[in-house]
Amino acid sequence: MNSVTNDKVIQLSHGGGGKEMNRLIKEIFFNAFDNAILRKEEDAAVLHFDGNVAFTTDSFTVAPIFFAGGDIGKLAVAGTVNDLAMMGAEPQFLSCSVIIEEGFEITKLKTIVASMATELKKSNTRIVCGDTKVVPKGCVDGLFINTSGVGQIIKPDVSVRNLEAGDCIIVSRDIGRHGAAILMAREGLTLESELTSDCANLWPIVEQLIAANVEVHAMRDATRGGMSAVLNEWAKASNVCIEVKEDAVPVSDEVKGLCELYGFEPFDLANEGTFIVAVPADNAEKALNVMQQFCHCQTASIIGQVTEQQNNQGKVILQTPWGSARYLDVPQGELLPRIC
Repeated sequence: MNSVTNDKVIQLSHGGGGKEMNRLIKEIFFNAFDNAILRKEEDAAVLHFDGNVAFTTDSFTVAPIFFAGGDIGKLAVAGTVNDLAMMGAEPQFLSCSVIIEEGFEITKLKTIVASMATELKKSNTRIVCGDTKVVPKGCVDGLFINTSGVGQIIKPDVSVRNLEAGDCIIVSRDIGRHGAAILMAREGLTLESELTSDCANLWPIVEQLIAANVEVHAMRDATRGGMSAVLNEWAKASNVCIEVKEDAVPVSDEVKGLCELYGFEPFDLANEGTFIVAVPADNAEKALNVMQQFCHCQTASIIGQVTEQQNNQGKVILQTPWGSARYLDVPQGELLPRIC
C-alpha cells in the first residue's frame, strides 16, 4: 500500500476524504499527537473538568513559515498555551485545524508537526481533535493553522481590570525579538550575532509563579503591538496611569540596531515568549526572583509601576533616561503584518 511518506508534496486528493487523506492524518498527525482521546476518532472529543475553565482560539499565518527560533507549528502551540497561561489556567487540551496549499512539501509538513509535538510536551498538553483541508495552489500561502485551547483555571482573578495604584510592572525578558527575527528573515538580513525569536511556551514559568504563591493582578503575553499595546490596554481597562522607566526595559543590541535601521520602536515590536505581569509592590521582588531562576527569564526586570496620577488615567507614561517624559501610545497601523 502507498504511504504518504513516499509522497513529496501535498495533493488535492489529500483533502478529499478518501484513502490519501486518511493516510496523511494517520501517518503524520495521529503519529505525532497520539493520545487516548484522539485515538477514539470521534467527531468531537469528550472532556471532563471540575471548576472554571479558560477557552481561547487563534489562527496562525506567519510569513515566513520557518524563522530563526521556531516555525509556524511551534508558534501555534506556544501561542495558544500562552493565552491560557496568562489567565492563570493550566493548559490541557488543544484542537488543531490546518489549511494546506496544494504542492506544499511533505517533509516541511512533517517538520512543522514534529515542532508542535515537542512544544506540547513542555506543558503536558494534548491535541484531542482537529481538521485538515487542502486547497488549490495559490489559495493559501503554504500553510495556515488554527488552534483552540481549554485549560483549568488554578489562579483565579487574573484580569486586565485588576491593576491597582502601587502595583509593579515586570517584563519577563528582553522585548521585540520575535518581530525583529521575522523582519530579518523577510529582508534577508545577516547579523554578526545570531538573533532568534523569543517564541516559547510560558506555562512552565507561570506555573512556578503560582506554586510560589505570588499574588498576580494581571498577566499578558506581549504579542502583536508589543509592550506598548499591553500596557495601554491595561491602563484603559483598569482606569489607571502606568509609568515606565525606559532604561529599565531590557532590549538586545540586535533589536536596537534593527529598530534604528527601520525606524521602529522596540516597545511596539511583537513577542511570542515574553510576558508582562502586574503584582503588588510587596510581591515584586519575590516574583522577580522566581522568574529569574526559571526558563528564559534571566533578564526579567521591574520596568515601572501603577501610579495615582488623576490627570493621566488610562495613559502610559515613558520616563526617559534624560529626565523627560512622553506618552507611550498604542502602535499605529500594522508595523509587520503576518508575524503570527
